[in-house]
Amino acid sequence: MLAAPINRLITELSRFPGVGQRTAQRMAFHLLRVSDAEALALAEAIRDVKEQVGECEVCFNLATEPRCRICTDDRRDRHVICVVEDPSDVISLERTNEFNGLYHVLGGALSPIDGVDPEDLHLAELADRAAGPEVREVVVATNATTTGEATALYIADALHERAPGVTVSRLASGLPVGADLEYADEITLGRAMRARRALD
Repeated sequence: MLAAPINRLITELSRFPGVGQRTAQRMAFHLLRVSDAEALALAEAIRDVKEQVGECEVCFNLATEPRCRICTDDRRDRHVICVVEDPSDVISLERTNEFNGLYHVLGGALSPIDGVDPEDLHLAELADRAAGPEVREVVVATNATTTGEATALYIADALHERAPGVTVSRLASGLPVGADLEYADEITLGRAMRARRALD
């Protein structure tokens, strides 16, 4: 029913996470309605990000230079490294304004079922960084999923062996603000109970 270029655009848009066929179709028709300048600006932005954005040579975060802005910031605490799965996790943690250390982006989580082994992630580089003289603590901030937990345990074991003087900590997990107890699952509720603290 649709011209081949439109079908191709819908197919490509539907490859985005969370974008189904209908949403892709709405996006395609929106692009047809906007001016040529707006549509070409989007195309140029996609091209620029693919050509200019790479990985930081130190932490593997997104960067347009050999090192990212966080790694080159002298105000950051170089004694603490926060380990995350993806660059988007760095953005989430930075929004809290609670962490002033450095980051290390793994590029995913361990998942033997999906063919993701330790060699496929930046785990060896993390061990090298943690073994350096400056690092005192590694905060493991992988996702609270099966693969994230497995990755956290792997990191803890590897660092205890490679950098025994470094403290390995894990982000606390529990109830989100505004949540009702009756809607919390048992695992989340159990973690919240174990991580309880005294009221100030």
